[in-house]
Amino acid sequence: MKRLAGKAALVTGAGRGIGAAIALAFAREGASVVLAELDIDTAQQTAAHIKAQTGARVLAVRTDVTQSASVQQAVSEAEQAFGAVDVLVNNAGINVFCDPLTMTDDDWRRCFAVDLDGVWNGCRAVLPGMVERGTGSIVNIASTHAFKIIPGCFPYPVAKHGVIGLTRALGIEYAPRNVRVNAIAPGYIETQLTHDWWNEQPDPAAAQQATLDLQPMKRIGRPEEVAMTAVFLASDEAPFINASCITVDGGRSALYHD
Repeated sequence: MKRLAGKAALVTGAGRGIGAAIALAFAREGASVVLAELDIDTAQQTAAHIKAQTGARVLAVRTDVTQSASVQQAVSEAEQAFGAVDVLVNNAGINVFCDPLTMTDDDWRRCFAVDLDGVWNGCRAVLPGMVERGTGSIVNIASTHAFKIIPGCFPYPVAKHGVIGLTRALGIEYAPRNVRVNAIAPGYIETQLTHDWWNEQPDPAAAQQATLDLQPMKRIGRPEEVAMTAVFLASDEAPFINASCITVDGGRSALYHD
């Protein structure tokens, strides 16, 4: 029996990277999946790939997570296509790394609009239905930046700390209605964003090796390793896990110093 059989899931930022891996893993486990993505062309290509790989029901919907009406429309389209949304994964996010004292107001607002407001917009769109039905699972993709600080990354960790707070608050608020809200905190994961950062450095190969050297397992994570954690939290195998965060970083955040 597939672990998400009969469930409908909506994944934001699912066109590539961790979001695409989660959407594919959900489809393989029997879910009908909506890819809610700002870049609709990428989302449609990913949806076609997932459908070809799994035969699952997959829908791509253009979604701007910074706009609550856009997220609500995505949920409405998901409900029309597949019925009630059983699982929401708030994955959409952006990196905004600035010096605090030279950061612009626009940088601050852009970071929070996507990385925190976008998570709340997703939760707010699905919670009424989940509460009414007395069941549902929300998985928020946070980051190890939510509890570890790297200089030069402001205000990204501030937003990610907020995601953990939101996860805990909503998890407790709606626990009596059997709606679970959890988070995943990935560490270094091999996505296009990671490669883009390496390639922006003066010596990309050296930057990549320096990253690998920091890892206890001497490698970084793969998107599918985050995805399988999301499958677990979304499934009926985790009925008593709520208001929690699972760290997926190969042990990096457990180190006291290098």
